Amino acid sequence: MTVTVSLRILYGLHNHTEGKGKVTVMGKNTQVVIYTDGGATPNPGLGGWAAVLISPAHGNREREIHGAEPDTTNNRMELTAAIRALKALKYPCRVELHTDSMYLKNAFTQAWLDKWQKNGWKTSGKQPVLNQDLWEELLILAQTHEVEWQWTKGHASDRYNNRCDALVQKAKDEFIAGNRT
Repeated sequence: MTVTVSLRILYGLHNHTEGKGKVTVMGKNTQVVIYTDGGATPNPGLGGWAAVLISPAHGNREREIHGAEPDTTNNRMELTAAIRALKALKYPCRVELHTDSMYLKNAFTQAWLDKWQKNGWKTSGKQPVLNQDLWEELLILAQTHEVEWQWTKGHASDRYNNRCDALVQKAKDEFIAGNRT
């Protein structure tokens, strides 16, 4: 029971009250900090995505997730990292999501997504929006959670961004080795 409760606290984002066996869903009162990264080498080529999820309410406990895909792009991997991180949350939460992708951040903070949808998923240049499938999935997830989008400089001094970058490479290495994630 203790192990189950501990995992639920971190990954299910429950608040467990000792002694009474009561589990209360914390929902959007629960804050989670997420760092994401994605990339493909070459671009397009083999890609990897990664995220570190941090639960401040539980002593900054961390969960790492990562994966890889063949024949993809940097932008698809950046979006996939955010999607997979948000999907990892079991309940709606307040999320502070850090990304080194201005493409991802600006789509939400500068209302690009609103404009693209109003234009029938066309850019201001009347071209189809790339990665529409991922944007649509991410929009649903962003509505489920209360997401604050933050930009962090990639390949700099941010510990969690650097960890995500290392996990992206690990995912690609595992894919090449046959341990497809």
